[in-house]
Amino acid sequence: MTTTTGPLTLTAGYEHCRRLNARHGRSFYLATLLLPAWKRRHVHALYGFARHVDDIVDVDAGRGSSSAAGRAAALDGVAARLEAGLAGDPVEDPVLPAFVHTVRSFGVEHDDIRAFLASMRADLTVTRYDTYQDLLTYMEGSAAAIGLMMLPVLETVPGAGQIAREPARELGRAFQLTNFLRDVAEDKARSRIYLPLEDMAKFGVREADLARGGSTRGLRDLVAFEAGRARRHYRRAQEGIEMLVPSSRPCIRAASTLYGGILDRIAAADHDVLAGRARVPRRHRAAIFTRHLVAASAAARAERRPPATES
Repeated sequence: MTTTTGPLTLTAGYEHCRRLNARHGRSFYLATLLLPAWKRRHVHALYGFARHVDDIVDVDAGRGSSSAAGRAAALDGVAARLEAGLAGDPVEDPVLPAFVHTVRSFGVEHDDIRAFLASMRADLTVTRYDTYQDLLTYMEGSAAAIGLMMLPVLETVPGAGQIAREPARELGRAFQLTNFLRDVAEDKARSRIYLPLEDMAKFGVREADLARGGSTRGLRDLVAFEAGRARRHYRRAQEGIEMLVPSSRPCIRAASTLYGGILDRIAAADHDVLAGRARVPRRHRAAIFTRHLVAASAAARAERRPPATES
């Protein structure tokens, strides 16, 4: 869980969020380097808030009801400080001042924030999902809402604001499902399963099969099936990239390729997600970043160029 030793300036809060992103979301952090510098800190603030809350929910998960009660109280504290901050009150928190500043600067929808917090609260008590529809309902807050919060910062072209919301949701779902597949063993260690129980039964997978070790053929087939769903979410998200302003497109294209690369690594391992954590090799990440760097630089220069005025 993130901690702080005292009040932070706004600048220090943004830097704290940047470090959280760099430490815990390396692929996404690399993609954010393709954004214009002024946008990066706001994206880091959104990531930092999501990570901060997720850390509260995950710490000591699976150790019993007393731990769950402590996590619930910590989550209540964040929610209360957030409400105070959004109301204009000063708050002592490592990430909230930067997050609140970003929310207010870009008009991030408060309903999207509430949806995220509701899904994080569900993680305190809900550890299984019967159907994929049930999992999608959870991901509406845990993932789709993150995509929606990012959208005002990334900016859309004129007239695309509302239309772009569904592709943003889809990209959030794609990223989240990719993470679920990569982290099957890690989640099971926290007593959580994000593979729909209905699908597990269909492929003959038992909960005991999810512990780290040898992967059954049924589990590999199940992972391949869910990976197909994730790829469909990626495809449905693609149309939204062109709805973003040009300076944000390279970042999201790179992020999609980087996260999609995790699915490629899983497939290369015959969908065995228990043998080790799927990672995109550093040289591949660097190549993806370099591939989009020229377009990002050109778009950023064009964005800084003031429009010509009529004489």
